[in-house]
Amino acid sequence: MTRFATAFAKPRPALVAFITAGDGDTAANLDALVAGGADVIELGMPFTDPMADGPAIQAANLRSLAKGTTTADIFAIAAAFRQRHLETPLVLMGYANPMTIRGADWFAAECAKAGVDGIICVDIPSEEDAELGPSLRAAGVDLIRLATPTTDPARLPAVLDGAGGFLYYVSVAGITGLQQAAQASIVDAVARLKAATDLPVAVGFGVRTPKQAAEIAKVADGVVVGSAFIDIIAEHGDAAAPHVEAFTRTLADAIHGAKEIAA
Repeated sequence: MTRFATAFAKPRPALVAFITAGDGDTAANLDALVAGGADVIELGMPFTDPMADGPAIQAANLRSLAKGTTTADIFAIAAAFRQRHLETPLVLMGYANPMTIRGADWFAAECAKAGVDGIICVDIPSEEDAELGPSLRAAGVDLIRLATPTTDPARLPAVLDGAGGFLYYVSVAGITGLQQAAQASIVDAVARLKAATDLPVAVGFGVRTPKQAAEIAKVADGVVVGSAFIDIIAEHGDAAAPHVEAFTRTLADAIHGAKEIAA
């Protein structure tokens, strides 16, 4: 089984946690996420124009880039993480330019070498899969696709074609961190997506509290939290790890127990 299959095969929903590479003490924060109970980790690749991200993650990108974080640094962080944590799935999330500028084959090979399990590329739509998808799949790296409230039944098969790892449902038609979808709309969307794919469905964008996460976890296979972690790192800087671990634990407890509560 792949690391994704193992993480989502547990008899409870998964916590998918996002932080930005190079923002704060990234290695310590990654270790804190694992210690706190995160099941899957997304590591953001800082980019100058993160169009899908709200103010918190935009600021994290700028902090990281101001420190001189490079793609080579990100792969070094990923490789060191994989040496410390053999089982936790690691996803790189970002934008097309850093992923394709040296060629898709190069990027895919570096992902595989560093122990990266999956890629989320925000601005390469499924219709342009040839830009990155074949190289990733050939290297054994899952391309995780995004579905949104505007993904209609006619387009959904194209989104799912070639997808792997899990399906990320972006629950709002907007940027990260600023708004949350109504629970009823999430319930309907998850049911529609799960009827169309065997991939686990994880829901993100706008999830900031354990209570919100627990509600979503009643219906989804995973819950993605990002901006709330970024806020902690922004507040505490290089000393954020203990605070990251404590918050991760509150989220993990809420998410992991949600199905039992619902039952």
